[in-house]
Amino acid sequence: MENKELVCIVCPRGCRLTLIPDETSKGGYKVIGSGCNRGVDYGIKELTNPTRVLTSTVKIKGAAMRRLPVRTKGDIPKGKVFECMELLNHIEVCAPIKVGDIIVKNILDTGVDLIASKSMDEV
Repeated sequence: MENKELVCIVCPRGCRLTLIPDETSKGGYKVIGSGCNRGVDYGIKELTNPTRVLTSTVKIKGAAMRRLPVRTKGDIPKGKVFECMELLNHIEVCAPIKVGDIIVKNILDTGVDLIASKSMDEV
């Protein structure tokens, strides 16, 4: 394996990380360049099991706007992002909706719920 270069996105500092394969280190990599332990954890997670919070919109009926902003309540595997987006294309909810309402429970069996990011009243 070869060294990997990443820019940490955990905080605004944007530390430049170098990950060196090392079987004796946590997660199988030695992390150089991190200003904190969160950067170390981020670098290892990004190489071994990358995840993302998904933000998007779904259709809504009976509201002043036609789209409802939604997001996942936690991280989902990066490899499932496009599959989730395809699913969102087919979802339509009805007003009223409150912030935090669950739109899809356990989306794609990830253990993470899709929730509303905005309240919308019925018109």
